This record gives sequence, C-alpha cells and structure tokens, in this order.
Amino acid sequence: MLFFLDTADVTEVKALAETGMIDGITTNPSLAASSGIPFPQLIAQMCALVEGPVSAEVMAPDAATMVTQGRQLAKISKNVTIKVPLTVEGLKACQTLSHEEIMVNVTLCFSATQALLAAKAGAAFISPFIGRLDDISQSGMELIKDIRLIYDTYGFETAVLAASIRHPMHIVEAAKAGADAATMPPKVLRQLYQHPLTDLGLENFLKDWNKSGLSI
Repeated sequence: MLFFLDTADVTEVKALAETGMIDGITTNPSLAASSGIPFPQLIAQMCALVEGPVSAEVMAPDAATMVTQGRQLAKISKNVTIKVPLTVEGLKACQTLSHEEIMVNVTLCFSATQALLAAKAGAAFISPFIGRLDDISQSGMELIKDIRLIYDTYGFETAVLAASIRHPMHIVEAAKAGADAATMPPKVLRQLYQHPLTDLGLENFLKDWNKSGLSI
C-alpha cells in the first residue's frame, strides 16, 4: 500500500520524507492557500522532496481551463499528477490530459458510479473521501470495497487512493479493503507508529541495559 501525505506544509514533508514511508503527496486548494507559498512554487518544492506522484489541483469550472491549467502544472515536474473534480467537466479534462500521458487524480468521489466514470475517463487515481462519508452516516469503507470489486472485475488500472483519512484505523481498514494507496495528514502517519506497549517495552529494555553496564 502506498502512503501519500496530505499536506501543503513543506517542513512536514521534509521531516516525514526522511522516514522513507512517503510515496507521494496530495494537496488541495484549502491546504495550498494556508501555506502562503505561490502554488507553482509549492508544487515544485514538493516534487523535489518525493519521487512519487504529487497531486496539484486545478481550479476552474470548465474543462478547457482545467486542461490549460493542468498542462501548465504538469510542466513543473514529471511526477506532477493533475487533480480534477469528479464533475462532467472534470472528467472531460481527465480524458484529454490522460490521452496526453499526464497523470490525473480524480477527487471528491463519493459513489461507486462516480469511480466507474473516472476509470473510463482514464484516471490514474480515484480519490474516494471515506471520512466525509462517515460524517453523514454512510460507510466510506464500503465504497472502497465496491470500487475495488468493480475495478478488478473489469480490469481497470486506476489506482484506488483512499482520502479524507481521519485516524489510523481508516488506514488499516482501507488496506484490508484493497485500496492501492491512502493519503493522510502528517498527524495520522505519526500515529501509525505509536503503541503504548512499544513505549513500555522499550523503556524496560533501556532500564535493564543501563543497569547491566554493557556497551555496544
């Protein structure tokens, strides 16, 4: 399972990239706006820190402008993935960009029918927002399972990128459901490492070692 970091904080990306666990980056307009860095410059900085896909979202209501913006953003680096919304216009843009061999991440997916359309449009990634579905008492994880089944049945190569991750169990359940990747906030990635028994065990080991007088 690929781990993507969902952030526009360059400092966080630098710190967590050192763990070797980061396979890519996703951003969105809200995160980008909070960074205070011009968007093309932000994407360039992210691309310099990771080798995998870096999603850069277009901001336009119509396919023609999305395509223009997508082409501009794709010139920043070979690992830029253009992020488009799951709308009619977004899927038109997806088709055009995909035919030009530009990776496209179709975002804001909330149903299996939408995911099917994105795959038919040639999306490299589909981003189902599981946390937001959970918020309205629908099952985000069931959506992951449905998409996985449909894609496997018809041989679609679109990768399932679980998004709107809220906590570590979302990662575990998405992995069990067959998601190809998950994008998460830095906080959630750090939580994956944590377990009280690990901390307690390490503390006891260190105490015993220090008492022994041994050295390495």
